[in-house]
Amino acid sequence: MKKVMYAMKITCVSGALLALMAGSMAQERAKIFTCVDGNGRTLTSDRPIPQCNDRPQRILDGVTGHLQGVRQPSYTQAERDAMEREKAREQARVRAANEKRQYERGLLIRYPNEAAHSAARASAKETLLGVISAAQVRSAQLVEQKNKLDRELEFYGNDITKAPASLKRQFEHNAREIQEQATFVEGKQAEIERIERHFDAELLELKRLWE
Repeated sequence: MKKVMYAMKITCVSGALLALMAGSMAQERAKIFTCVDGNGRTLTSDRPIPQCNDRPQRILDGVTGHLQGVRQPSYTQAERDAMEREKAREQARVRAANEKRQYERGLLIRYPNEAAHSAARASAKETLLGVISAAQVRSAQLVEQKNKLDRELEFYGNDITKAPASLKRQFEHNAREIQEQATFVEGKQAEIERIERHFDAELLELKRLWE
């Protein structure tokens, strides 16, 4: 009698183990992977689909068809690097767009109309024009000084080599100052041209924003 009961227990345990194993295997077999590939085809498999490694794959219950989960895309290192670069480019584009909007808002606040912009242009050039005017006066003085030196040189037959050292030094100093003033004026005029280009570009943008 004991042997029979023992045999029955062994049979029950074995059956339970087999049932668990069968259930586990059935659960493994029940998974269905499905996706739409790059050509628009719907693919289905009982394991992950290589053609869809670059896109999400839905995991369905093989019996009920219910969604069990989603297998996320898997990428190579090169693909991940490319995605990071594209992400960085997109972030840069967003930053640039935001900065442009802020710049435009600032322009409109600073220059609500063309009169305000024209006044700002004139103000930006005013100091430089004053400096140029003063430099031009100084240049005229230096030219007059040179004319006086030329008249003195007439006593030496207009031959600088025969002139005394002091007169030679005056000629050299005068020529150097004339050149320095000319270079200075050119630089200030270039600054005014840059200001004009800057305000011209702003005015084009503002005319669009004022509309």
